[in-house]
Amino acid sequence: MKITLNPDENVVQTIRDGLEKTGGYCPCRLERTEENKCMCKEFREQIKDPEFEGYCHCMLYYKNK
Repeated sequence: MKITLNPDENVVQTIRDGLEKTGGYCPCRLERTEENKCMCKEFREQIKDPEFEGYCHCMLYYKNK
C-alpha cells in the first residue's frame, strides 16, 4: 500500500489553501467535525480496505493497492 498526493499540483494547492482556511478540516465538507479533519475518517477507513484503490473525498490523497 502506498499513499501519495494528487499529481495535479493545482488540486493539491487548492485543497491545502482550503485546509488552512478551515483549520485542517476538509474544505469539501460543510460540517466541522473530527470525522472531517484531514485525513478524514472516510479515507482512513478506505485505507484499511486492501481492495480499495483511489482518491480521498477531496482528491488530495491517492491510495495504491
